[in-house]
Amino acid sequence: MPGAIYAEGLVKTFGDVRALDGVDLDVPEGTVLGLLGPNGAGKTTTVRVLTTLLQPDSGRAVVAGTDVLKHPEKVRRSIGLSGQFAAVDEYLTGRENLQMVGQLYQMKAKAAKVRADELLERFRLADAADRTAKTYSGGMRRRLDLAAALVVSPPVMFMDEPTTGLDPRNRQALWEVIKELVAGGTTLLLTTQYLEEADHLAHDICVVDQGKVIARGTSDQLKAQTGGERVEVVVHEPEMIAGARAVLGRYGIADRGQDEVSVEDHTRMLTVPVSGGAKLLAEVIRDLDAVGVEIDDIGLRRPTLDDVFISLTGHAAALTEEENGGSRAEDGRGRRQTKEEAK
Repeated sequence: MPGAIYAEGLVKTFGDVRALDGVDLDVPEGTVLGLLGPNGAGKTTTVRVLTTLLQPDSGRAVVAGTDVLKHPEKVRRSIGLSGQFAAVDEYLTGRENLQMVGQLYQMKAKAAKVRADELLERFRLADAADRTAKTYSGGMRRRLDLAAALVVSPPVMFMDEPTTGLDPRNRQALWEVIKELVAGGTTLLLTTQYLEEADHLAHDICVVDQGKVIARGTSDQLKAQTGGERVEVVVHEPEMIAGARAVLGRYGIADRGQDEVSVEDHTRMLTVPVSGGAKLLAEVIRDLDAVGVEIDDIGLRRPTLDDVFISLTGHAAALTEEENGGSRAEDGRGRRQTKEEAK
């Protein structure tokens, strides 16, 4: 039986761009699916199709047990959506914005007011409740938009890069809200450029690129696909990089010698995938010392979701007109880009 969010063979084109190219999804009830991928990969287009804002060229989708194409109005009554940009009325106060959303959902005026007060407190906006939204900071508007998506406690939520623009404290607060929602049975599809966020919140992660699902699994499963541990070494002087690279090349698991060692010249850091665990570090240190390479730091770490992202995508996807609204992207090396850099 399909999950709370189900998609099969979704295709959507914009001119010559194939934004979705046969996307399949199945999100069990009461779980979080993290949808990752470079800007232009198809994340926002997928969300728009599943929330009835965009019709696919082909394929089918079911949300909260309702066919998205056949009964879009019923789907809308069962979902909450927080898009990439804060959709709030600048000329209404924070409280008035939330009450308006409640009444649009046909809540009684008193119930809408009570719910608005609850959410203003929950999102740390109570002190600014009676200020017009145009006086809010960007982060405050973002929190107000997220609160608006939760006015009716929908069984299925879609959050498209919800923490963009939030400071670390408010990001952590939103994570707690999301955990509470899911613990109460809400199903969530979350797109994010913060890989730590997906690692922290998602039960399953789906990686998309060029409109296709290229990998899916738990965080640990995806990390295992990328490879095992890595030895990281920071040498004392730039002149020692070549010697350290020669040593580390003997420990790489792919038997590619020095070609397998990645080097960051500006930080003097070298990294190589290995197998053998912590006992390997003693051997590496001994061999580096034997060739006169001084080190400032050495460590063994598991792959991160950043490693998974770079390994699977390996490039920065071109921005499509439909997904150009993303405020952050990542280039092929996983470096954070601004929107202007990504264009």
